[in-house]
Amino acid sequence: MKTIAQNKKAFHDYEILDRLEAGIALAGSEVKSIRAGRISLKDAFVEIHDSEAFLLRCHISPYLQANIFNHEPERKRKLLLHGREIHRLDQKVKARGFSIVPLQVFLTDKGLVKVEIALVRGKREYEKKQKLKERDVQREMDRDVQRFRNKK
Repeated sequence: MKTIAQNKKAFHDYEILDRLEAGIALAGSEVKSIRAGRISLKDAFVEIHDSEAFLLRCHISPYLQANIFNHEPERKRKLLLHGREIHRLDQKVKARGFSIVPLQVFLTDKGLVKVEIALVRGKREYEKKQKLKERDVQREMDRDVQRFRNKK
């Protein structure tokens, strides 16, 4: 499994509750562009319409060698999930106000492009600040331990 792109913003802005692996319906030029690492998940999210899941606002740059057969960079892309998975996600999004966001895009051993999506709940501003403070404190403690070990 080779990770192509990660959505780092999602880990900061959301609390991740459940993860799923999904296939994604792509055009040939999109696959070549993804393999070249020209994909961005920064503002991407997943919506469910008529028992189908779609990835929106995912930017895949045009493949230069595709000429007139190129794809639209931010088109709506269908996610390949089982019906029961889509139904379960749809119920949670509607009932509890959760969201679905992509976490990463990766290539499998067989060369397939997959996307890891997650059921998430938005963090409050004070939760984000608290997490940053905890990370800074941990970093300082690690530095102090390293300094102490180096003095011996």
